[in-house]
Amino acid sequence: MTTSRRIPSLRWWIGGLLFASTVINYIDRQTLSVLAPYFKRDYHWSNEDFALIVISFRVAYAVGQTLCGRLIDRLGTRLGLSLTVSWYSLAAMLTSFANSLGGFCFFRFLLGAGESGNWPGATKAVAEWFPKRERGWAVALFDSGSSVGAAVAPALVVWLYLTYGWRPAFVAIGTLGFMWLALWRWLYHPPQSHPRITDRELAMILADKEESAIGTTTPSRVGWMDLLRLPQTWGLIAARSLSDPVWFFVADWFFVYLKQDKHIDPAQGLLAAWIPFVGADLGNFFGGGISSWLIRRGWPVGKARKIVIFFGGFGVCLLIPTIFVTNVFGVAALFAMATFSYAAYSTMALVLPSDLFQSQSVASVSGMAGTGAGVCTILATYLIGYVTDRFSFVPILVAASIIPLTGVVLVLTLVRNPRTGEAGILQRF
Repeated sequence: MTTSRRIPSLRWWIGGLLFASTVINYIDRQTLSVLAPYFKRDYHWSNEDFALIVISFRVAYAVGQTLCGRLIDRLGTRLGLSLTVSWYSLAAMLTSFANSLGGFCFFRFLLGAGESGNWPGATKAVAEWFPKRERGWAVALFDSGSSVGAAVAPALVVWLYLTYGWRPAFVAIGTLGFMWLALWRWLYHPPQSHPRITDRELAMILADKEESAIGTTTPSRVGWMDLLRLPQTWGLIAARSLSDPVWFFVADWFFVYLKQDKHIDPAQGLLAAWIPFVGADLGNFFGGGISSWLIRRGWPVGKARKIVIFFGGFGVCLLIPTIFVTNVFGVAALFAMATFSYAAYSTMALVLPSDLFQSQSVASVSGMAGTGAGVCTILATYLIGYVTDRFSFVPILVAASIIPLTGVVLVLTLVRNPRTGEAGILQRF
């Protein structure tokens, strides 16, 4: 191991792997969403039927984030992400055997259980490898994979569907995760034991951890109840619970919305459909970049994160004007500005667990926040199916614009520096 070739800036190569994992994660889940208009036609599904399939994924995804977060904290990032990526890649391939509404629900449940580990695991990896001043960029990098995957999926999936049919499409896309797994097993190790890290990079990472320490020995095991007693935990749960449903509305329902309310066929809307996801991608880097820039200029970490959350929450309100626009590119542009704002907000919500909590609890807290987001997304998904079958997408767009503002208020109120009695679980913020 001592003779292995050292890799300069190794942490950014690992960040690139986390990005690739998120891209593949989203291509896997978007396959069904992109093909939803065709499945609705062929299987005679209503919006409520499609909502049941989405909810099957969301139930497993919601519960799985807390369980996978805890599992990854116990097993370590390398093994934990290896297991979850293997699981969801196999589940994606097995979806090709579905023949009924129940079958699709079953395989989407399996997919959600596996995919739930990606964000807790990636957040923990960022906490292990990146100093606080770079974590905004690092989270922006891996989280941008969601918008890249969602942008790539429509053209790739429609091409596979039209060329080979939907069953081979699921199999082909499921193999991507196993290709990623080989690279992950080769490259990822904790910084202290990595054979290819330079002495300079290791010293930088360890120095940042020492600066963040409060001075109290971290307990070897922190329970869920210990974490749930902290207002910071609830602030992070609120941050994602009241904003993530907006993103999943765009990711799961955008093609259905174009077809139902704007009368645009998925194949005709391909040129514009990627625009909201590119907007989200830019928002990831804007939020991460601005907060990191402010920290370098001497701002406290908490203030730098919260200012991005404040403006990002208000930007989501740009979904409302889409109600009055009929041109597909106009709709896509407004969605893009809203997803840009959401992604800047979301990047901060994702990085906060690594800022606030000791490494032994980062994935657990991230998973709890993901579970809260999953529960709210399930409720939102049911309401979207119910409301849009009976009315239109207008009430949904209004609600999606306003609700994230509540999350902004709760983050500003609950997320703060540790007080007496909280040391050992939390870091300086």
